[in-house]
Amino acid sequence: MSFEAVVEEVRGRVVPDDDERAALESVVEELSARAEAAVAELPVEADVRLVGSTARGTWLAGDRDVDLFVRFPTAVSREALERHGLAVGTAVIPDGHEEYAEHPYVTGEVDGVDVDCVPCYAVESATAIRSAVDRTPFHTDYLEGRIDPLADDVRLAKAFLTGVGVYGSDLRTRGFSGFLTELLVLEYGGFRPLVEAAADWQPPVRIDPDAGGDGAEADAAGFDDPLVVVDPTDPNRNVAAVCSARNVARLTHAARELLADPRPDQFEVDRPDSLSVAEARDAFADRETTPVAVRFTAPDVVDDQLYPQLDKSLAGVEGALERAGFQPLRTARFADETAVLLVECGVDRLPAVSRHRGPPVGVREHAEDFFETYAEDPDVTGPFVDEAGHYVVERPREARTPAALIEARLFDVSLGPHVETALSDGHEVLVGADVAALAEAFGVELAAYVSPEP
Repeated sequence: MSFEAVVEEVRGRVVPDDDERAALESVVEELSARAEAAVAELPVEADVRLVGSTARGTWLAGDRDVDLFVRFPTAVSREALERHGLAVGTAVIPDGHEEYAEHPYVTGEVDGVDVDCVPCYAVESATAIRSAVDRTPFHTDYLEGRIDPLADDVRLAKAFLTGVGVYGSDLRTRGFSGFLTELLVLEYGGFRPLVEAAADWQPPVRIDPDAGGDGAEADAAGFDDPLVVVDPTDPNRNVAAVCSARNVARLTHAARELLADPRPDQFEVDRPDSLSVAEARDAFADRETTPVAVRFTAPDVVDDQLYPQLDKSLAGVEGALERAGFQPLRTARFADETAVLLVECGVDRLPAVSRHRGPPVGVREHAEDFFETYAEDPDVTGPFVDEAGHYVVERPREARTPAALIEARLFDVSLGPHVETALSDGHEVLVGADVAALAEAFGVELAAYVSPEP
């Protein structure tokens, strides 16, 4: 199929029809009326703003959500903002529940539509925000009138990014937000120009939407990210700061594939079939590596708190294994009711002794200190002098296998605070064939792990 034919086919799936638009507009009117009525009952002034993809007309067919922001004067205290904001949220979404970002908000479902009701401050500009959500209404204002002609291109871009697996600015995904996607489509002038540009990206890529010109580069001093898109409402912010280098590269790869061989399935999520325990065992056996995993009860925190802590903890475990000589090949983290830190090692067993090299003998003060430290130690071999003139000793190794090292050093590495608490409450270390047991809960994740794609 040609690029144009693929785009037309996908467009038919992602652009909502008149009935769906009318249904969503009806829900928005009802929710806005509830919010306005609740605001009228408050002892403070406030107004209601519709923001996000629904306000900008860039939402995907079948993926309907409404973001209502309740804006309070800056003179209102944070405690009062939270209290009044929750009261409005409960009135808008009677069956909703509280969640917490920088401050609590109410989320839930109304007539099949996902709804968030979020309190924020009505600041004068996006550079004067008191919390991150205060900036969101300015994004809607900036795109109003600009994005309308490209709304369908935005939908195509969102569908493509979703198919690639890089759509979402949450800290689990670390990909492209809706606002970032809209800015990129606007900057390049459409979906195809964006794909063509992304296929040639050579990070760091720097874009300033207000600099003028197609794909104009930003000076962007102070930003050190693979992709920099200066926030047009706040020049001190990179809209793409959350995007990982991996996800920027994945988009570039996918863009090249789409241009070379356009297919509709590139706009669809391709989840691999779940591995059984036996299949996972065979897959790791074929690799002839030593996988080791730490499994524990997942901390009861929101994903944007959990995944950075999992990443930090995984890096700590991987670093300890690498320094010890177990040659980690690849890592992964999974989470559901349980959480897993997985490190696949290239070395399964190390010698009983390790070599520890001291200073050159000629550096008298340090050399004598080293010699005296080990000269009477019955557990070491040496000190002796190597070919380069350094003192050397051979010491008993603390741990000879990856599992033994993790058991001995797990709480010595850098861990996320909630992860450390969860590990302290109980954990198990799985090694080798036993890692296959993870397929019971994470069969899809293991399938993606053993057969990775760009």
